[in-house]
Amino acid sequence: MRNQLSRMPALFVGHGSPTNALESNRYTDAWRELGRSIIAEAGTPRAILAISAHWYINAAAVTAMARPRTIHDFYGFSDELFAFEYPAPGDPDVAGEIVEVARPVWVGLDHDSWGLDHGTWSVLAHLFPDADVPVIQLSIDATKSVGEHLALATQLAPLREDGVLIVGSGNVVHNLRMLTWGRTDGFDWADRFDDAAREVVTERPGDVASLTSHDDFRMAAPTPDHFVPLLYTAGLAAAAGDRARVTSFSEGATMGSISMTSYRVDD
Repeated sequence: MRNQLSRMPALFVGHGSPTNALESNRYTDAWRELGRSIIAEAGTPRAILAISAHWYINAAAVTAMARPRTIHDFYGFSDELFAFEYPAPGDPDVAGEIVEVARPVWVGLDHDSWGLDHGTWSVLAHLFPDADVPVIQLSIDATKSVGEHLALATQLAPLREDGVLIVGSGNVVHNLRMLTWGRTDGFDWADRFDDAAREVVTERPGDVASLTSHDDFRMAAPTPDHFVPLLYTAGLAAAAGDRARVTSFSEGATMGSISMTSYRVDD
């Protein structure tokens, strides 16, 4: 069934540990419910465009293979996790559409180097557990500024009108050096930044760049890779203007310095 609404929602999902792919917890339960609600309300997506923190390179590219591989881009986890596969198809035609809609920004076609990393498949394993929706990944170009990422998000906005679900996957707060195993909440500074991000993203997403000046930003995002996917979701919300309604779900932090807060953009 094609989407009944005017366009697909856009998402930002705080993905956390890759073990979430195999677990059932309050975050993964929320992802599964979200997937069901998207299909019920908007229909099955024609394709998914995933922007994951874990494909962070010095260029913009999209996966353009028919069968993207499942990448296990981590170490020190269980054999069961390394054996996990998410066999979703790709779609070279949709990849070509993304390249065209992104112009004048140059986006290359990756036919064989990448695939689906855990920032994508650990989330999609719950959103769309049957792995039957084509998935294309867009790299995060490390050479681009905040403003350039927001501009690219605006270029991608028309894809939503043609059945493409755009999913940013990262973490609003992601500081591995400060991570405390066994802790089930966030440090004060992590909660402060998470709260500030929630206010901006849900009320004035066009101002998301202001978060980089927040007093806790350097602690929350000591490297930009997990923060940048949020720029795309906020940029898509800003592109929708007054029609956009941004809501947060599966809120909260874990291990002291990882925010699991996620957002959904509807019109």
